[in-house]
Amino acid sequence: MNDYLSKIFAGRSVLVTGHTGFKGSWLSLWLARLEARVTGYALAPPTCPSNFEASCVREVLTEHVEADIRDSVSLTKVLQTIAPDVIFHLAAQSLVRESYRVPQDTFDINIMGTINLLECMRKLKHPCVIVVVTSDKCYENREQSEGYKEMDPMGGFDPYSASKGAVEIAIASYRRSFFSPACLKDHGLKLASARAGNVIGGGDWAPDRIGTDIVNALSAGQSVPIRNPQAIRPWQHVLEPLSGYLSLAARMLTSDDAQWCSAWNFGPFPGENLTVLGLVKMYCAAWGGGAWKDMSCSAAPHEAGILQLNIDKAVKELGWRPRWTAAETVWRVAGWYKAFYQKPDASMREQCYADIAAYESEGSEVC
Repeated sequence: MNDYLSKIFAGRSVLVTGHTGFKGSWLSLWLARLEARVTGYALAPPTCPSNFEASCVREVLTEHVEADIRDSVSLTKVLQTIAPDVIFHLAAQSLVRESYRVPQDTFDINIMGTINLLECMRKLKHPCVIVVVTSDKCYENREQSEGYKEMDPMGGFDPYSASKGAVEIAIASYRRSFFSPACLKDHGLKLASARAGNVIGGGDWAPDRIGTDIVNALSAGQSVPIRNPQAIRPWQHVLEPLSGYLSLAARMLTSDDAQWCSAWNFGPFPGENLTVLGLVKMYCAAWGGGAWKDMSCSAAPHEAGILQLNIDKAVKELGWRPRWTAAETVWRVAGWYKAFYQKPDASMREQCYADIAAYESEGSEVC
C-alpha cells in the first residue's frame, strides 16, 4: 500500500459521485484500500455486467446512495451527513455516441449536475476539496498533432464534448466568483478540474467504446468491429488518471497554495499514443489471438480523428507521471477480462487490488 496516500486519505470522509460507473468503481476500491471512509452517490450501475457488481464494490463502501446528481435534496442530505473532506465528482453521461441520441440529457446531467453539486457545497459552507473530472474532449479540437494544454480554448463538436467544455467554463466561473483561493479562509472550498485521456481497464462494458467492442468480440470468438481504425487517442490504464486525481487531491488537502486549484491534464506520454487499429492489434496479441474488421461508415456520427493531451503541467508541478506503457496496459486489461470470463461468478475485487498494488510498486506518489 502506498504509504504517502494512505497517510493523507486514511480516515478521511470521501464522496465519490458516479461510483457505480467504470472509473468511479475503481476509484472507490483504491480509496477503500487507502482506508478512507468512502460514500458513493450515483444511479444504479449503467451496464450489466459492471465492475461495480463484478468486484463487489458496495461491500467496501461506508455508504452507498442511489440518487440523481441533479437531486439537490438528496445530495444536500448526504453532504450534511458525511461532511466530506474530499469530493471526486465523476457522475456524468460519459459516452460520445450516446450524446447524439440524448443531447438534452447529456447537457443537463453533465452541466447542471455539476452546478448542483457546487451549489450544494456553496450553501453548506463546509470546508472541502473538490476534484471535478471532465474529459480530454473538453478542448476545441483542431485535429492538431500537438497535445492540448490546460489553457487552450474549450469547445466540442459533439454534445458530449461540448458539455464537458461547458462544465470547465462553469468550474472556472465558480472558482472566480465563489471559491477564490485568495479568499480560502472565508469559504474553505478548494476546487480543481481533471481532464483525462481515453481510459481502458477491466470492468468496462459501456457501449460504443472500443475496449468493450474488443472484449465482447474476443470473448465470443468473433472479429473486433472497428469504426475509425486510424483515429489516434491518448489511451491509458484506468489507474493512471485515478493516480493523478488522488495526487492532486492530496496536494490540495495538505497545502493552501492556489496553484492546485486549477485545471490538470492526465494522459500518457506522447510516444504512447496509438491508433485504434494499433490498440486492437496489441490487444489481440495479449489475448492470444483474434481478428478485426473495418466497420467504417461515412454516415456515422462525427468522432475526432486525432486527440492528444499535453501533460507537462502535471509532470513538472504536481510530480505525477504515467507509469505503464501501452503494452503493459493492454496486457493487464486483457488479463483482467480473461480472469472474469473464466470465472464470471467470482469476485474480481482481488484482481483489481492486485493491479493497484502492481501500479503502486512502479513508483512513489508525490510527497
